[in-house]
Amino acid sequence: MIKKILLAHDGSELAEKAFTFGLDLAKKYGAELYVLAVARPPEFGGGGVETEALLENYRKHYHNIFKPLKIKVTAEGVEAHFEVAVGHPAEQIVYHADKYEVDLIIVGHRGHTFFERWLMGSVANHVINNAHCAVLVAR
Repeated sequence: MIKKILLAHDGSELAEKAFTFGLDLAKKYGAELYVLAVARPPEFGGGGVETEALLENYRKHYHNIFKPLKIKVTAEGVEAHFEVAVGHPAEQIVYHADKYEVDLIIVGHRGHTFFERWLMGSVANHVINNAHCAVLVAR
């Protein structure tokens, strides 16, 4: 039985499709929906003030993206929680899935080339390989 769903949302078109799918599942199963966006800090250099300003801009950006999503979950009568985390996206998704003891994680597939996946790794692949629960990759 699916009681809790974690949906990773990065504001992309694929994330919107994943959200629609996740909302539908949450409604059908009467599950709680956790929508998570991850602000990724710069990996090199930068000072504390600049980095914090960048992260604050990410937070504002994601909160704006969440506004219409909140309207949709309210209209569907689904209990939902929205959060913006900071860190590596795949690590934060797995961490929050454990934290909230979710039964299903939904992530979007980014469609990177083989070389890009090899060079950077794939968020979806990392989540699949490290999550304690089922993972659905939406396309």
